[in-house]
Amino acid sequence: MCSGQHNGFLLGDSGYPCLRFLMTPILHPASPAEERFNMSLCRTRVLVEQTFGILKRRFQCLHGELRTSPQNAVKYVMACAVLHNIGIDQGDIINIATDDVDLPPPNDIPFIPVPGQNDGAVMRGHLVAHFF
Repeated sequence: MCSGQHNGFLLGDSGYPCLRFLMTPILHPASPAEERFNMSLCRTRVLVEQTFGILKRRFQCLHGELRTSPQNAVKYVMACAVLHNIGIDQGDIINIATDDVDLPPPNDIPFIPVPGQNDGAVMRGHLVAHFF
């Protein structure tokens, strides 16, 4: 594993291929577990996108292009997140309710898996079987 690389998953919509590190919705869920997986993935993506929106509104430097190296861009985003959390701790942020998150309609762009490159579907199947 490369230095600086982390374990975990990126979340994408169905316009992206399902890869070992990039989880996407199941196009045609065939079980309640697969439906729960899709709902969880969608709700999490919405919350992440809302969080990015909040940070971009609060910190103008994140609103456009960061003209720096990727390594420095990560530091800037992390600094903004830390400052935002300090603001929350100090009570200067209005708490936004996330219980009734409006879920966007599923993306209708299907991904056609390439034979031999379907390790993401195997990983997704493992997640569904063991956690949903």
